Amino acid sequence: MSGDAMTPTLQVRELQTNFHTRAGLLPVVNQVSFTLGRGKVLGLVGESGSGKSVTGFSIMGLVDAPGRVEGGQVLFQGRDLMQLPERERRSLRGNRIAMIFQDPMATLNPVLRVDVQMVETVLAHSRVSQAQAREQALQALALMGIPSPHERLKAYPHQLSGGMRQRVAIAIALLHGPDLIIADEPTTALDVTIQAQILSEMQKLVRERGTSMIWISHDLSVVAGLADEIAVMYAGRIVEHGTVDQVLDAPQHPYTQGLIASLPSANRRGTRLRQIPGMAPNLLALPSGCAFAPRCSRASTACTAQPEVRLVDQRLLRCFHPGSLTETTA
Repeated sequence: MSGDAMTPTLQVRELQTNFHTRAGLLPVVNQVSFTLGRGKVLGLVGESGSGKSVTGFSIMGLVDAPGRVEGGQVLFQGRDLMQLPERERRSLRGNRIAMIFQDPMATLNPVLRVDVQMVETVLAHSRVSQAQAREQALQALALMGIPSPHERLKAYPHQLSGGMRQRVAIAIALLHGPDLIIADEPTTALDVTIQAQILSEMQKLVRERGTSMIWISHDLSVVAGLADEIAVMYAGRIVEHGTVDQVLDAPQHPYTQGLIASLPSANRRGTRLRQIPGMAPNLLALPSGCAFAPRCSRASTACTAQPEVRLVDQRLLRCFHPGSLTETTA
């Protein structure tokens, strides 16, 4: 673990990522701010299109055109990544900062054997011999609980199952013992048994190595068992941010409450699933105030203005009318 022990692993301040399209400007990540301490896991949750994945890509510096990071700071161990030369930033990616993608084939080259890809990844950041790099690759595969790692090294990606490919992709991300991992829904396409095994290994990694992690997901049940804190995103903004217990046990933002209430486990058996009315907004035509107002039962004239982030009940909220479900239904 590098850097001052008192410095947070990551501080994101007013991050702004816009997509310049023919139809207009899309503020996909809109003034996003949060701090991630060492050895902590932040769950970044929300509906599809809320800006979760683009937030991760923005931190990594991997946003492709027509998207551009156009504001804010990303401080990694106190250093602003936005101000670093591209060569220096590239040396951090895959070394001190790693990203795990939802599709393992975004990491793996289909025409190269696993050993070639893993050894090249080690050699790209470390001055070691081929034999040492291969041994490091074996250790990373073993860390992910991959059986017969010697055999898996000799395989091509198409010879592995989907779950095994994802484990290999995660092993590649862990090769250099990064200080920060950004995981973009890496277990979504896997069956629950493989998912549980991978989550267990990630928890062990965080606990034993002090790695910090952002776990991007729409699955609140996964985040509940993995994260220390949860940040809920809607239409490019974080609308609620607190500890797992605060956000899941006593949500204050109506959107967070809607997400939790729509879970099958939160509904009585045999009854219709509750859902948030309406659709997520078009980023090209956001309302002038709170983006959630058209779908919110608590909306008032105050919501025609943009709510600022404030501290409510020991968590950060962007809402004019926060409150527990019992308070708002009484």
